[in-house]
Amino acid sequence: MIRRIEPADTAAVTGLVYELAEYEKARHECSLTEQQLTTALFGDSPALFGHVAVEDGTVVGTALWFLNFSTWDGVHGIYLEDLYVQPEHRGRGHGKALLAALARECVERGYSRLAWSVLTWNTPSIEFYESLGADAQSEWLGYRLSGDGLTRLAAEVVN
Repeated sequence: MIRRIEPADTAAVTGLVYELAEYEKARHECSLTEQQLTTALFGDSPALFGHVAVEDGTVVGTALWFLNFSTWDGVHGIYLEDLYVQPEHRGRGHGKALLAALARECVERGYSRLAWSVLTWNTPSIEFYESLGADAQSEWLGYRLSGDGLTRLAAEVVN
């Protein structure tokens, strides 16, 4: 069963985020707290949204997303930040069902796209996404400014 995330799910979803970070070999970079996730999802101005996959009453997967905006299309889209299904629950359609739920959000709300990133070494996920009809955006190169680089640029005085 796929449904919108509820406040009672935040502990389980926080755990799934840490499992994903471990899978992506970046556990040391993950510092999310349950309180941060709760505030982002259910605070006064939610900036994050999510769905969960539930099997036998247990949250076994999640899709966490936020809105982006296409200036070319003039409408919002969804950016999928995290998609994760526990390894022992894969192959049962949870990942596809989570993505289908987000595709429905896009279609029902008139959003023009559903986008995400995948690590270049994550062949199983790449093959899964391509099997759904997703196209790799090979002409675009992702960049991120964080940590010391972010702090240094923020301190720059520009005249």
